[in-house]
Amino acid sequence: MNDQDFQDKLGELLDQIEQLPEDQRPKLEALAEETRTRHERMRKTLGELQESLDYLRLSVKYLVFDLEATRRENKYLRTLINEDGADSE
Repeated sequence: MNDQDFQDKLGELLDQIEQLPEDQRPKLEALAEETRTRHERMRKTLGELQESLDYLRLSVKYLVFDLEATRRENKYLRTLINEDGADSE
């Protein structure tokens, strides 16, 4: 269910609550409002989680890039050391 479907269904529920007798409305209206609030919190939390995952993915890509660069540098330096060692013998 997407956000628009949820809002539509909640609106329908509130319309149905309006048709109930006056003494039954407050409790159901409070529950509907609490549901709306929880949905908004959940949507916000999900957005923050998505941002965190995106940041984590980017950080991992940078770390992999750095690791590969370090490996290339190490290989190059080992080659230089080995060449210097062979020249001095």
